[in-house]
Amino acid sequence: MNQRIIGFDLARAYAIFGMFIVNFNFSFGSVMAPSGLTGRFLNLFTGNSTAIFIICAGMGVALMTNKPVYSKEEKAVLKSRILKRSWFLFVLGLLLFNWWSGDILHFYGGYMHVAAFLLFVPKRFYLWGALVAIVVFHLLLLLLPIETSWDFSNFSYRDFWTAPGFLRNTFYNGWNSLFPWIAYFFLGMWLGRLNWQDSLVRRKVFFTGLIVFILLQGLRLLAKEQLFSQYWTDYILAEYFPPYLPFVLLTMAFACMVIPVCMYIGEKYAKNPVVLALQQTGQMTLTHYVMHLTLGMILMAAMTGKHYTGFLEDEPPTSPFYILGYSVLFYLFSILFSLLWRKQFRNGPLEMLMRKISG
Repeated sequence: MNQRIIGFDLARAYAIFGMFIVNFNFSFGSVMAPSGLTGRFLNLFTGNSTAIFIICAGMGVALMTNKPVYSKEEKAVLKSRILKRSWFLFVLGLLLFNWWSGDILHFYGGYMHVAAFLLFVPKRFYLWGALVAIVVFHLLLLLLPIETSWDFSNFSYRDFWTAPGFLRNTFYNGWNSLFPWIAYFFLGMWLGRLNWQDSLVRRKVFFTGLIVFILLQGLRLLAKEQLFSQYWTDYILAEYFPPYLPFVLLTMAFACMVIPVCMYIGEKYAKNPVVLALQQTGQMTLTHYVMHLTLGMILMAAMTGKHYTGFLEDEPPTSPFYILGYSVLFYLFSILFSLLWRKQFRNGPLEMLMRKISG
């Protein structure tokens, strides 16, 4: 990571902005019943931002371990470092879960823990791992109803803090459970092994994503015309939960379009001050993720006069335009914070703590 790719950080900066919108909208808006053009626009970020966030996490791990040859000792050090980071994220996420029920960090730690044992395998195995994760999830659907333990009135999980509930939520029916969401992490590791300096690689990834995206959107249009049975219509049109195959492929395809574009911008405009500001923001996504779920939620609750619960909004929803404006302003604050912080420190506050713990 000593020679970071600017575009990689731009993709992370885009992903965290999308997560601001999604999470503020979930807590204070009308995510389940979007109103007007702005409301529908906000919902476009649902799933896509999370997918890019996880894919970039996988790319980060791959970029950390992308040297052609490692000694046995070097491999052991890297594996230990990744494992320590995974446990740091896991514990931090569980602490945050008490405040924000949609936490992704403890799942993120789970993805990274599994990845620590696959750091040096040929990159094709990451694609096979992604496929296995998706297949296992669909097999689990046959064994256990996806809605088990969920209260869909506010999207709370009844028995999360019991052993059976925790394992079920972590591996199968949590917001970002290992199956199938680790597939995004594996895809990111595969992408991280590619030569992003090669423009042909960027074009291939982009157009592969574009073709898959167009095909799946076409399939969704057919489903909306009621050309399939109700089961298959629901399966094709499902969004985020449950993460059925069409949703997974669609969000992966979108990420495969966004990331090459970010790589191109990072290469072509490497000296642009706006690009450099976004790069520094992307390098502090862990800090910004926690900050928007704590400070960001507290400020918005105070500004709207609402009671923050960490669950689906149960009061009259805040207007989509207000949520979009607040998300943009909080993102601009995050960029400014990144610029000021990086003048004094190399890494963000939580990134620094994680590195200190992991070595």
